[in-house]
Amino acid sequence: MLRVLIAGGGVGGASLAILLGRAGIEVELFERSTFPRDKPCGEGLMPAGVAALERMGLAFEAGGAPFYGVRYVFPKFNLEGRFPSNHGLPVQGRGQRRLHLDGMLFAEASKTAGVDAHCGVAVQAPIVENGRVTGLMVDGAKRRGDLVVAADGLNSPMRKALGLDLPLRRRRFGLRTHYRVKPGCEQPSWVDVFPRRGYELYVTPLPDREVLVAALVEPGALNGAAEDEFARWVGAEPELAERITDADQISDLTGCSPLGARASRGTMPGLVLLGDAAGFVDPITGSGMAQALVTAELLSKYVAQKQMPEKIWMRKFECERHTVVRDSRIVTHASLWLARHPGWAEAVFQAMRATPALFSHFVSVCGGARRLWSTQSAF
Repeated sequence: MLRVLIAGGGVGGASLAILLGRAGIEVELFERSTFPRDKPCGEGLMPAGVAALERMGLAFEAGGAPFYGVRYVFPKFNLEGRFPSNHGLPVQGRGQRRLHLDGMLFAEASKTAGVDAHCGVAVQAPIVENGRVTGLMVDGAKRRGDLVVAADGLNSPMRKALGLDLPLRRRRFGLRTHYRVKPGCEQPSWVDVFPRRGYELYVTPLPDREVLVAALVEPGALNGAAEDEFARWVGAEPELAERITDADQISDLTGCSPLGARASRGTMPGLVLLGDAAGFVDPITGSGMAQALVTAELLSKYVAQKQMPEKIWMRKFECERHTVVRDSRIVTHASLWLARHPGWAEAVFQAMRATPALFSHFVSVCGGARRLWSTQSAF
């Protein structure tokens, strides 16, 4: 029987373990943290990720507060980008705490037949023999497998240990905290974005009257203590400040850096990098979790074929993965350029007010619901 070792039990690693186990493949899943765990990251799952959970039969367990698009808030105007409809129903993203989503997926993997899931264990290094990855060193013990998948995040120790890491061209950082608003406070069904000079604020609705407030920050834009600057940025937005007035802050302000990763390649003999470990541009368009779920689903199909030689299926998988993430990455790079040039950004978004369908199209591309050069649904 084919045996797959997965380093990293987050969204990508756990969902891959579930899908492979259901396909009759033996899996060992290793996660260094224990659950429940929190992560300093965005918590808006875009429509492509919601659709992947639906195909896995886990959308109900994932839960989440629905949102139907993204709204950019400028001092003098707002610009709304709505996801398309599919079979007459509005396509939705969902805001959900990683505390819940990661724990749910890991628990589902743990009870999937054929999956042996471990948390609180350290994957120390890959085992490489004759140019091929043949296993993992886990808490000092050798574990062997026919395929190793590194799904160990942006700062992937596996990617670095195998010499696949590339330096970043741009090192932004993120800050985030959570609030619980008072009963009766309406939660907008949008992810709100406040683009400002040197940073953007993101506000994502979550279940149980919770809301995520996050900032993506350019190098050099932090002129004081992170807590003070974050409070100043939030307080400078009347709509946001009013929304969280008298709200309870329910998590500490935490940060993450860097926000991107680069890999020289996504595969090598015996190994596949998955999710952020395979490279990620920036969370400015919110596509990370959705891409992890979709590419895990794609990888599971290639691994489950079994008959195709590894070299061939890895090449086909890498080409198809590139196609899956390409359109979103194009829009992400464009968004990053605009973030560096706020004057141009406001002018571009102001111009898009005359063509709201075009802006909605770009938002849908980032959500994985549309292809960049097509108005047809991606589902």
